Amino acid sequence: MGSMLILLVILGIVVAFALWAVGIYNGLVTARNAFKNAFAQIDVQLQRRFDLIPNLVETAKGYLAHERGTLEAVTAARTAAQAGLSAAKASPGDPAAMAELAQTQGALNGALGRLMVVVEAYPDLKANQNMMQLTEELTSTENRVAFARQAYNDSVMAYNNRREVFPASVVAGMFNFAPAALLEIPADKAEVREAPKVEF
Repeated sequence: MGSMLILLVILGIVVAFALWAVGIYNGLVTARNAFKNAFAQIDVQLQRRFDLIPNLVETAKGYLAHERGTLEAVTAARTAAQAGLSAAKASPGDPAAMAELAQTQGALNGALGRLMVVVEAYPDLKANQNMMQLTEELTSTENRVAFARQAYNDSVMAYNNRREVFPASVVAGMFNFAPAALLEIPADKAEVREAPKVEF
């Protein structure tokens, strides 16, 4: 009778431990799926952005015949950014893929910023209805990308916190839950402007 009671206690402890481990594992899977879903929202907005850029370049092309280098730089940066996105889609959260995505998106931001500076110098182009609509859509898309990136980074932070705290870190290590990387797109150095100095 005494050995039966000991066996039941041991069995109860094993079952409780298994349920506890399953709960932690399921929580980690849920958190990982949440950041992958958040990345999918970034993908949607970046694809929308990529679709707008050729129309923007075509509209500007007629006005900026001698600014061919600027237009080609935007097109090349778009192509590189699409490749960066493809790599990140294959492995959302992977540090190398996220670094490549951030670098290519930063380069695209810089190329688009230089194009917008050039557009400012051409009043006819700036006033073109199609150009105005495209730049408005692009600005709206940039805002959506920023919101999607923030949601992704929040999800990654929640996932990383969950996988790093004890005792979940033990389960995460046993089942190879790798850390996920944030998406931090660097600002183009050309876009960083100093405040004007006022002297009297």
